[in-house]
Amino acid sequence: MGKIEDKNINDYIEKNISTFHSKRLQNLEELKLSTILKKKNPYLFKAKNIHTAQDLVKPLLDAHLSSQEETIFGDFLEGLAIFINGKVYGGKKSAAEGIDLEFDNDNIYYIIAIKSGPNWANSQQIIKMKDNFKKAKRILRTSNSKINVQAINGCCYGRDNRPDKGDYFKYCGQRFWELISGNENLYTEIIEPLGHKAKERNEEFIVAYAQIINKFTLNFMNDFCIDGKVDWKKLVKFNSGKDSLLKKKII
Repeated sequence: MGKIEDKNINDYIEKNISTFHSKRLQNLEELKLSTILKKKNPYLFKAKNIHTAQDLVKPLLDAHLSSQEETIFGDFLEGLAIFINGKVYGGKKSAAEGIDLEFDNDNIYYIIAIKSGPNWANSQQIIKMKDNFKKAKRILRTSNSKINVQAINGCCYGRDNRPDKGDYFKYCGQRFWELISGNENLYTEIIEPLGHKAKERNEEFIVAYAQIINKFTLNFMNDFCIDGKVDWKKLVKFNSGKDSLLKKKII
């Protein structure tokens, strides 16, 4: 078992957290109004009695960004976990389908599918993960039939007080970070360095966000409003019709 210093973790986070902020901003700047209009339920917004363009555009944008940020930050946390585990246990990024990390500790070979939080999957996704675990175990045992392989669904935050799922274990939050590092306090120790330059980068994002809200609101009014009123039929046709309603490109 190796050892990793706080400075090593802090240096990794400070070096790589900028990627999260950059991707977050890039996704915002490259986003098109048509993308979010096609993905959300127009009937829901009509049922909520929304009448103004900005009140419709803003929640659509916020919902899209929240989903994107969860994915981007999940990738960052996965990289952090693999980095820490590599220093402590010599673990590595797995080449097996659906497996993110594999390492050996105390005569147990761990194969881990890393997810952001505990509520990530539907039943079909769980079946797929279990199938990936079985395939990875089968491949590992072709070269060593006696190897003790343990499959883990590791979640970077949250909790699950019944980790034994039969075919695999689900370790969330503290349990996960302790498993891959040997440090039961790691899950709290990594929170502080995550704020590195957060204020500066978030201020940059807020400016870009305001510009997008204004631009999308204007575009929505031009394309989906008549005399200041939302043309709901036109919006539903664009969202759900067989063919695109608008010939011109929505920005």
